[in-house]
Amino acid sequence: MDKPKKYVGINNDINGGMTTIGKLIRDAWVFGIIPETETCENWNLAGIDALLDKVNIEWDKYGCLVSHLPDDLRQRHQRIHDEAIANAKASGWCGEAETEDEK
Repeated sequence: MDKPKKYVGINNDINGGMTTIGKLIRDAWVFGIIPETETCENWNLAGIDALLDKVNIEWDKYGCLVSHLPDDLRQRHQRIHDEAIANAKASGWCGEAETEDEK
């Protein structure tokens, strides 16, 4: 089966958007790289990779730790990710798949 050539968008992603690309998009929102209204629907993989590079540059400024973010970014991160977790749980995601290999 061929991989899709376009991303489905965070609102259409599996597990309520709790995927690697979903996290990337939420982090891009946190850093203001893209507006929170941008779902990246129909983006090609090159666009997602370019977004990853930009997000990584921002995270590197803070040692890749939420605790090192300035207050405004830390609060935005918490709001965005808390909302995503709540929405994903409401759609049936439980998070266990992400930690199965840790048992």
